[in-house]
Amino acid sequence: MAELRAAIDTLDARLVALLALRAGYIDRAVALKQANGWPARIPARVEEVVARVRAAAEAEGLDADLCEGLWRQLIEWSIAREARVLGDAREARGSGDAREARAPGREQGGEDGQDH
Repeated sequence: MAELRAAIDTLDARLVALLALRAGYIDRAVALKQANGWPARIPARVEEVVARVRAAAEAEGLDADLCEGLWRQLIEWSIAREARVLGDAREARGSGDAREARAPGREQGGEDGQDH
């Protein structure tokens, strides 16, 4: 059992390191959003990320609902982090008032810097 627990602990540390790497990408996305005047929350991108996570979970035989819930929490944290930098108080508080905002070019498939 000790060996199994040690392996789980090692995996947990790797997951934390990957989350830190992901947060770095979010910080890069903030710079692009600032430069282009885009909001922290881009609803279409949120749903795109969630759909990809659900598909990946299903492909791995994991509970897609569990993974979706985890990712939605991660996405909300990421949006709040972005909003603090962008000065969007509504999103930083998590009220969701800016949920309908769209980034220019998103409908045409343009790069929006969104890395939730």
